[in-house]
Amino acid sequence: MAQSRLEKIGTIFTRVQGLLRGGAMKTEDKPIWFDVYAAFSPKLEPRFDRPAPEIPVRHIFYAEDVVRAKLHKQNKPQETISLFDHRRSTQSQQFVQIYQDLKAQGALDEQKIYETALDLLAEQRQQSRLEATPEQSLPELDAESKSQLLSDFKEAVGSQPTTSSSSPAPPKAKKDTSVGINIDSLFKD
Repeated sequence: MAQSRLEKIGTIFTRVQGLLRGGAMKTEDKPIWFDVYAAFSPKLEPRFDRPAPEIPVRHIFYAEDVVRAKLHKQNKPQETISLFDHRRSTQSQQFVQIYQDLKAQGALDEQKIYETALDLLAEQRQQSRLEATPEQSLPELDAESKSQLLSDFKEAVGSQPTTSSSSPAPPKAKKDTSVGINIDSLFKD
């Protein structure tokens, strides 16, 4: 063995360097990153026992995150969200938009803006329910995908080869001629 594979003994760079020096690895098999690492080595060697730097983690919050968190904490949204539907905005997106519009007007305090936005969202949702008909609430499918299963079966029936043999097998069960699947051919010996 050239060297230990344990990550506590050296780094990947020193292990590959040792393999190259010892002849266990050919120079043409050298990893692509080896020359880059040798030319631009880090200031501190990346070892497992090096203590982690004491850098405080910054909290990244946007203004709408606080509003959305307050909405989800006080009012549980009762909707299903389709990740494939990019045309429709979610209830929380609609609420944040209403909230930001009211806040831009600047006439109310934070709590009043929140309550007014909730009322406006409820009205907006009620109007959208009244305007939607049962056909519009279902996901839109084009005519081709609606009858895809039926057309697949029709195509399978049409493309089924008709075989004629000199001695037909005796019928084991009653054949249903309306279905395009020959059950007898499935269980031939």
